[in-house]
Amino acid sequence: MKHSPVNAVNVVSTLATNRLVNRGLGGLAGALLRDGTVDGRLREIVILRMGWNCQAIYEFGQHTLYGRAEGLTDAEIYAVTRPISSHGWSPVEATLIQMVDDLYSDDCVSDATWAELEGHFDHAAIIEFMAAALTYRVVSGLLNSCGVQLDEGVPGWPTPA
Repeated sequence: MKHSPVNAVNVVSTLATNRLVNRGLGGLAGALLRDGTVDGRLREIVILRMGWNCQAIYEFGQHTLYGRAEGLTDAEIYAVTRPISSHGWSPVEATLIQMVDDLYSDDCVSDATWAELEGHFDHAAIIEFMAAALTYRVVSGLLNSCGVQLDEGVPGWPTPA
């Protein structure tokens, strides 16, 4: 992962109130970001889409910064919030966004989406992308429910470029 200027004071102070959750969830999320083997740009598309689907402004704002560090443009970050067909996503990107939408809809990747994923990735990568999406679904729900506010300098929802 490329270095990102993420200010995460509010999430750190919120999670610090429960050591077990902080260690477990923070460890998993951190490992996916630091040690993951999938392309970071694609991972950030996945995380941003789940943040959008969950309406998790804190998570979306933080990962806007990570996404930019991984090479996403502001136009692409905005496009993550729109229907898949409204942007010229590559087949790989569109399939990953559909995977996130499937998981958000009913916690299961459809057979059709799975078949598309297999055309682009091995099973280890598919599992890592699903783990990123689902980990950040949990994070999004936790932060939304705790009312964690954006940190200074972290963007909110994107606007059309």
